[in-house]
Amino acid sequence: MPHLPHYPCTRRRVPIDADLLRIPVGPGSIHVERYGHGGAPIVLLHGFGTSSFVWRDIAPEIALANRTAFAIDLFGHGESDRPFDADFGIASQAELIDRALTALRLPKATVVGLDLGGAVALRLAASRPERVERLMLINPIALDEVPAGDVNSLQRNTARFALRSSRGILGAAPILGEVLRRSVAEEASMPDKLVARYLAPYVGAEGLNHLLLLARSIDDEDMEDIELGALPQPTLIVWGDKDPWVAEDFPQRLSDTIPGSRLVRLPSAGRLVPEEAPQELVNLLLEFIGAAQLQD
Repeated sequence: MPHLPHYPCTRRRVPIDADLLRIPVGPGSIHVERYGHGGAPIVLLHGFGTSSFVWRDIAPEIALANRTAFAIDLFGHGESDRPFDADFGIASQAELIDRALTALRLPKATVVGLDLGGAVALRLAASRPERVERLMLINPIALDEVPAGDVNSLQRNTARFALRSSRGILGAAPILGEVLRRSVAEEASMPDKLVARYLAPYVGAEGLNHLLLLARSIDDEDMEDIELGALPQPTLIVWGDKDPWVAEDFPQRLSDTIPGSRLVRLPSAGRLVPEEAPQELVNLLLEFIGAAQLQD
């Protein structure tokens, strides 16, 4: 697929560029952006409809704290490979992240997961607990919210969207654009230019069909054998309260299920906390990993 542009967000304060890596994981390669060198690793997993680009304001700050950030495009997402016969489900994604950690020579890492990435992080933490030192979940999907309302709607309407696409009537823009705009609390946090950046991997009928395939791949069966009540890792849940896609009581239920977890709610943010509250998120992360004192 074509290489996507890597332009900085206007909010970025930190002049740190990423090392762009291609990591073979078996059925293909995944795209990884590495910020910093030699520090304790922080793995960043994006959500549905976004990519490693969502971490552009977060990852450089991690590097400034003498840690190393690895912002990963999930398989089939962003600039990672998308073989036509591949499995893009949650369980498969967790297995591929495990392989990527091996290829990157990272025996253990703090894993940060947003939305779908949160489910992948939970699956990895449960199935490979030795891989995950700490777990930070940002508006994750779990429990009875797999998939959440946005993807559930796409799954129900896949046939209709695909038919209209085949007739040249509809592409991914209005579908994913609506998801992105409703995933922030303030309209200004998701301007047209930013929507276009996230839409870049899904141009044309082929792109729409792949987006719908990714949506169909999110299945609650991949989480049924996960014992959230037995997770051994320290866990921080950060929740943007303006998330329209899940039940209002979900974050507290999830926190009550994961032993010893801490829940921090952000009343003025939606699901895409990295877009709306990047500095708050950085502060919470650095405090969580014990690196806050290293910041200016």
